[in-house]
Amino acid sequence: MFFDIGPLKLVALVIIAVVVFGPDKLPKLIADATRLLRTIREFSDSAKQDIRKELGPDFDGFEFEDLNPKTFVRKQLAVHGDALGLGEVRDLKKDISTGATALSARAKVTLADPLAVGEASRSQAAAPAVAAEQRNAGGPSYDLDAT
Repeated sequence: MFFDIGPLKLVALVIIAVVVFGPDKLPKLIADATRLLRTIREFSDSAKQDIRKELGPDFDGFEFEDLNPKTFVRKQLAVHGDALGLGEVRDLKKDISTGATALSARAKVTLADPLAVGEASRSQAAAPAVAAEQRNAGGPSYDLDAT
């Protein structure tokens, strides 16, 4: 709702504010807070206008939101996406998702066949022993002289 504060928490904050500051001082405190926010906004807007004026006419389309890296990248990809190969990336993503779908369908078929499941489990059980034999045949995987 308001800074990720739900209605119940907002009511609790108002009650705490009334208890802490009292009903007499609370309206003046709220007015001071809104005046402070208004002053900060005016200062920010005038600073933005000064920066735009100093940049000159070359930067007429400049927006401060473009300084956010996500916004900048999104805007540049929208303008220059095809020149950067964005279409190829989309095609690759589509091919990968198609391949993943085919692989998942193949896995379902394999799991439905009990003989294939038995063979797969036997080959997986033998895999650690084969890996240990390959490691031992080649000697240590580190240099004893270097340590």
